[in-house]
This record gives sequence, structure tokens and C-alpha cells, in this order.
Amino acid sequence: MRNFDYFNPTKLIFGRGTVEKLREEVPKYGNKVLLVYGGGSIKRNGLYDQVTNILKEINVSIFEVSGVEPNPRISTVRKGVEICKQEGIEFLLAVGGGSVIDCTKAIAAGSKYDGDAWDLVVKKAPVLHALPFGTILTLAATGSEMNSGSVITNWETKEKYGWGSPLVFPKFSILDPVNTFSVPKNQTIYGMVDMMAHVFEHYFHLEENTPLQDRFCESILQTVIETAPKLLNDLENYEYRETILYCGTLALNGMVSMGFRGDWATHNLEHAVSAVYDIPHGGGLAILFPNWMKHNLHVKPERFKQFAVRVFDVDPTGKTDEEVGLEGIEQLRAFWTSIGAPSRLADYNIDDSKMDMLVDRAMKNGEFGVFNRLNAKDVEAIYRASL
Repeated sequence: MRNFDYFNPTKLIFGRGTVEKLREEVPKYGNKVLLVYGGGSIKRNGLYDQVTNILKEINVSIFEVSGVEPNPRISTVRKGVEICKQEGIEFLLAVGGGSVIDCTKAIAAGSKYDGDAWDLVVKKAPVLHALPFGTILTLAATGSEMNSGSVITNWETKEKYGWGSPLVFPKFSILDPVNTFSVPKNQTIYGMVDMMAHVFEHYFHLEENTPLQDRFCESILQTVIETAPKLLNDLENYEYRETILYCGTLALNGMVSMGFRGDWATHNLEHAVSAVYDIPHGGGLAILFPNWMKHNLHVKPERFKQFAVRVFDVDPTGKTDEEVGLEGIEQLRAFWTSIGAPSRLADYNIDDSKMDMLVDRAMKNGEFGVFNRLNAKDVEAIYRASL
């Protein structure tokens, strides 16, 4: 493995009833708070009232940005930045899933920048300062509650990019599994696909001697595979929600990827698709990842064999590494299909009519991927295999 530094300053507050911890945490940062949330589910399930009542009781002035999109848009970020600058906001509180948290990170950084926040996303300007923020997570998926990454979409230009900065780690994140009870079945599925995809992005790397990291990754995958069918049959089961919530955080808080660089090509492929078609991120990953795997099986077949044997108990007897790896990929596809995830871009009525645009968006910054560098021909081949 490589030499590495590990840094994660986020305070994780996990368990039933932990929203009450707002009383202790928020006053550390200020009393003018911008509340950021999505489409209104937190109002329907009572979480909005719970949060705002606590904030009022501790004499916090509340401002709001609502309607954050599933693929959060720079236009919404700009609204939040404007409020922060006009009202002198001291602290931001994201209440929602990864999209809300990603949007909040961009608002936090954009509020301390004199230009357009999109400059920070496309790395035209560095993040030098950011407002502090906390999160209350309502969806197990992205891991954004305990990392410094964010993904923002510019709908006008059909661009979607990941960015990040050590300055946009949440100060604290409150994870109460009860707050995920109301997540509908399809979003629960997408969330579990997303966290598994994060593990795969780590797992397929080129470094040697990573036995512990490999086992970390494999254990998360096995736990999600074991728990997913149970959860989907009992969406308000506390123990299942608790397990999946914790898996989502560990999949992308840096714990499993110390000592190597993951690949992240499939996320780039999906960002291009959802930038053009605005499909659910987890749905896009379910479609694309097995096809990325097949396209790159030749690079390190023994890696795919290990995955197949350890995660899906594929019997390697009398088979080549490629054959075992391919069987593991097919098992993954079958599992995702069994829980209701899409398998083809056609499931979202996507054909090849905008293929050139998809390839262009994916190749915006040149060849990409660490496990295997993808060029435009590779990208088109994976997209076409996914139709």
C-alpha cells in the first residue's frame, strides 16, 4: 500500500433520538442558521417541526432554502449563497440526504467566495474559506455526511461534476435511523446501490498488499447484500435501517480506502448521464457499473476473481480468473435486479440519440479512471453496452 495521511474531523452522532443533540452542537457556531432541505418529506414526517422547534428554543434565527433537487443544481446553490451574504448567516444545517448535503457544502464555500460558486465546482478558483455546517441525515446513500466531497449539476449547460475541499467537512452529522423510515422503496434501493458503488470504486485499484482494506470493503458489500432484501420487505424496521445507514457512512468516509487510490470512472460516466437526462444517481450506477466491470475485467482478472469468491461465494474450481470474475459480475447484476434496480438505460427511455453529448460530457476533462484510463472509445463502448 502507499503511504497515507488520514483526516476526518466530522463528529458522528448516531442513534435513536439524537436530533436532540442540536441543542448542544448548534450554539457552538452561531445563532443565525440557514436551514437547507429538499422536496418537503421532512415536513410530512414531522422532522421539520422537530428541528425548527429545537432551534427556536435555543434562540436561533432561522432562514431557509428548500426544494433542493435530487441532482442538486448550481441555481439552488446560488440562492443559498445570496441569503448567506445578505443575512450574515453564521451556520448552515442540512436536513436531508446526500443531495441536500452536497448543496449545503457548495453554499458554505460559495458564501465565502466573491465570484460565482460554479467557479469552485469546476476548479476555476480554489476553496479558501467556508461557513461551518452540520447535517441531519434522512437517506442512507452517499456518505456525504462524513466526507468533504460534493457533486453539483449545472442544468443550463448540462454539466455535472464532483468537487471537494477539506474545508467542507461537516462539523457534525446526526444519524437517527428513524429519520430514514419514510424513505420510499425506490430511493432506498438507489441508496443501497450507491453505497455499494462507492465500495467498488475503492475496491478496484492497482496497489498491492491491501488485505485489511479489502476485507473492510467486502464486509460492507456482504452486509448490504444480506440486509437489503430484509429491509425492502420491512421499510420501518429499526435494525435494518440502522445497519444500512452505518454501511452508507463507512463506504465513503475514507476508512476503507487508506493506502491506495480508487478508480471513480463509473461515477464520472454516471454524472454525464444524469447531467443530460436527470436520472437518479443510484439508478444510473446500477446500470453502468457491471458494464464498466466487464469492460475492465482484463486489467486485473485476479481482482475480480477475489471479489466473486469472497462476496458472492462463486466456486472457482476448474475456471480461469476471467471466468470466475465474470460470474461474480453476473451475480452482482442479478442481485441488483432482484432488489428492483434498473439494468438498462432503456429503463429510463434513454437511447443512443445523444451519445455524442454523453461522451463529450464524460470526456470533459480528458481521459479518466485509475484502475484503467478510459478514452472516448472506451466510454462509448460502456454506454452502448448499457443501452
